[in-house]
Amino acid sequence: MSHKSKTLKRLRGLNPSELRNEENDLRQAIWKLQVQRATGQIAEAGKLTLARRDLARVLTLVRQNAAKA
Repeated sequence: MSHKSKTLKRLRGLNPSELRNEENDLRQAIWKLQVQRATGQIAEAGKLTLARRDLARVLTLVRQNAAKA
């Protein structure tokens, strides 16, 4: 199973407040990775891309849930 499908399956099972917590966690992780990249300390550049994509997935699910309500 790919990272995308694992992440989507896990995120779809979360309630709206848990999705907001996940969003905040991802935003903090992205910020930390950007600082690491700027200082040349990042070991895996792909982590930043994955974190951004995961944040986009979370935001999409938040918007979908809001449209249903």
